[in-house]
Amino acid sequence: MKTIKHFLGIVDAHTVTVTVLALLSTWLCRHFGLAADIPTGLIGIAIIFPIVFSINAAYRRREEALKSFASLKAHAIAIFYGHRDWVPDGRGAEDHAPRARRAILELLAGIKEYFNTGWRANDPDLADVYGRFSAFSRSIEEARAAGLSSGEASRSNQYMRAMMIDFEKMRNILAYRTPVALRAYSKVFLNIFPILFAPYFAYIAESKSDYPLVGYAVAVLYSMVLVSLDNIQENLEIPFDSVGHDDLRLDVGALYAPVLD
Repeated sequence: MKTIKHFLGIVDAHTVTVTVLALLSTWLCRHFGLAADIPTGLIGIAIIFPIVFSINAAYRRREEALKSFASLKAHAIAIFYGHRDWVPDGRGAEDHAPRARRAILELLAGIKEYFNTGWRANDPDLADVYGRFSAFSRSIEEARAAGLSSGEASRSNQYMRAMMIDFEKMRNILAYRTPVALRAYSKVFLNIFPILFAPYFAYIAESKSDYPLVGYAVAVLYSMVLVSLDNIQENLEIPFDSVGHDDLRLDVGALYAPVLD
């Protein structure tokens, strides 16, 4: 059932539209006697190869986003442990760890809000996220004033720097997509595909005179396969928008709250 649910998730109105156009174009070609044996390898060169390339590129972007988010969370927890365990005289757990815990949970909430909002040129959410990084910096300095050694404070600041780098990597993935020209090329050919290959589907229907529906079945099959591949790429393109089953789970504050004790 889960497999069927995931499959239905990539079948949308675009799939139906292209399929209907393919069927209608095939019927018109048969009606007007326009049938031709078009080389099917053209579909692979013109449509499938660019789409599969884009899927591969989008998948790599998703994997990079996963790595960056995992690194950000791990460095944040390391800073929390530093607040808890490195401040002398046992004051870290009581005085400083709660402040670090609050800063981490607020940062995770800010990152979720930022990426759910989407990229904008003048984004107030960006200042909010960096304001929460700034709270980390002030917290480290408070721990230093309470006795945290300079070396350990420097290490905590390095962890925070790594977190900001990871955040910026995720921002770049959000702002810069797979090649725009390639995506435009794929979409143009995908949408005119029913018209371009309708003579071929009509040719199959005519050559199978006893089973003319075979031509229409092939038209439906080609349309669904190509549009489904395009929808898979679209779902992977932005791994933060909660559209599709492969996006990052950014709402992890409740999951990590028990870890920060």
